[in-house]
Amino acid sequence: MFLLLALILVILWAGGFFVMHVSSLFIHLLIIFAVISLIFHLLGGRKS
Repeated sequence: MFLLLALILVILWAGGFFVMHVSSLFIHLLIIFAVISLIFHLLGGRKS
């Protein structure tokens, strides 16, 4: 779930940064949240 969230946030960040040429605080927060969710995914792993 966190991996999917990270992927969606990275796509939104790339879209906002490269397509719309917006470099506001919101766009950079998306990449920060994506990295945080990816870290949670890697640390949590699959729990059985």
